[in-house]
Formats: sequence, structure tokens, C-alpha cells
Amino acid sequence: MLQTIAYAAPVALCVATPRSRTRDVATCSLQMWAYLAAYKSPHDDPDAQEQRVRVRYPIVIDRLLGLGELPSVRLQRSLGRRGPDGVQDWHALDRVLVWAHWSWFFVPHGTVAYTLIRHPANFKRAAAMTYAVFNLGASVYWLVPTAPPWYAASLEASEEHEPPEVRRLMVEYGEFFWRDGWGSLYSVFGGNPLAAMPSLHFATSAMAALLLAEVGPLAGALGFGYTATLGFALVYLGEHYVIDLIAGAALTAAVRRLGPRAGPALGQMGRAVAALEAMAHETS
Repeated sequence: MLQTIAYAAPVALCVATPRSRTRDVATCSLQMWAYLAAYKSPHDDPDAQEQRVRVRYPIVIDRLLGLGELPSVRLQRSLGRRGPDGVQDWHALDRVLVWAHWSWFFVPHGTVAYTLIRHPANFKRAAAMTYAVFNLGASVYWLVPTAPPWYAASLEASEEHEPPEVRRLMVEYGEFFWRDGWGSLYSVFGGNPLAAMPSLHFATSAMAALLLAEVGPLAGALGFGYTATLGFALVYLGEHYVIDLIAGAALTAAVRRLGPRAGPALGQMGRAVAALEAMAHETS
């Protein structure tokens, strides 16, 4: 019920108010509210979700990709540093990668906002492509809930009473950097720990890079540079398997390739909403 209301809200706003930049921003914001409802809902019943979660298949694939060892484990062993007391010694690379991960919350939406302000003719397409990736990815989270590396490692550790093989460095650094404020801060952005396949962090960043490349080479270079950094960070920090990133890239490619085929249907829907908007303002 909540999701029905959430996804109806952007349409209702477009019917109720004339087109403007303010309405464009509000519509995108309501769309993300709808996405968050879809993203978090599978975890409303954690026990039922855990009974359906897939744990092994990404591990098998990533071990093949890593030539016998998980890439996350290999990277953490090679690049991570621990002090004499066993506590992580946070170096510059750790900090850069963690902040690259945290800054993702602004990148897809910042790209859409940049397009609206600097290249308004491209806005409709940029918004449609970006939020299609979000919504299609959320549908996979419902169908195939998949555990990320850190979650799978915690399951194995609880069964074997050993430290997790894959550490969740982002959380460890968050506790170190934000101290007592970390718990409340993390609770705002959490909501569904079993939403790893595909990686929407990587998928939406890749889409942002492609959209930025369409408006200028410098913007595109910045976008692709960030996407590459984020992809490395997600694997090193234990947030995603490599196969999650590959699936995210495939989702982005599919939306780019198949999106134009949905153009006529989307155009028809847009005209229907515009007609309702006109009728609403004629009678008001």
C-alpha cells in the first residue's frame, strides 16, 4: 500500500502543478521516496527475508574471478594495515575510499540536478535513465535478495566462532571517525542489508558518468574517474562482490540500450499526464 501511494505521488504532483524547475526537483525527490519504500520493504520481515537470501552464488563467482580467492579478501590483506594492538591503522587510501563511498549519496542526484541547471534540454532523459536504474535494481532486491560480502562473512563467523574473513571497513572507519554519532547517522542510511545484487552504487554512478560524458569531456572524465574509484572502494571495503559491480554495469547498459524502445510508451504516458494536468487547471 505504501509503495502504491509512493509511486503515485510524482504523477499526482505533475497533474496538480504546472511544469517548473521546482516541480522537476520535487518530482525527482518523490521518485526517490518511492524507491526507498521499495528498497526497504523486503526487510520489513527480516526473518522471512533471511530464509530467502542467496549467500553462496556470488562467493563462487567471485572466487573464480579472483583465481581462487575473494577479491575483497585479497585487497584487504594487501592494502589494509593493523597496528601492534590489532586496531586498523587508517591511512590516506582508506579515508579516500570510504569518503568516495559516502559521497555516492549525492552523485546520481547531483548529476540530474546539474543537467537540469546547465543542460535543461537533456533533463528529462537524464532523470528517466537514472531513476529507471534505481527502480529496476530495487525490483531485483525483491526477487533475489543477495547477501553482500560483509554479511556473508558475519554468518560464517557466527557459525564457526572465528573473526569474519571479510571486514566491513566502512563501518569500522565510521565508528572511528564519527564516534558516538555513528549509530544514529548509520541508521538513517540503512534499511536493507540484503540488497547487494546488482550494486546500485556502481550502476547509478556509471549512468551518471555516461550522462556527464554527453554534456562535456571534462564532466565525463570526472564522472568515470569517480565511478572507477567507487568500484574499487566497494570491493575493498567489503560492501560488494565484483560480480555485483558487473551486474550493476549490465543493468546500466541495458537501460541505455533498451530505454529508447520504451520511448513511445513513456511518451504516451507523459501525454496522458499532461492531459490530466490541463483538465485539472481548466476546472480550477
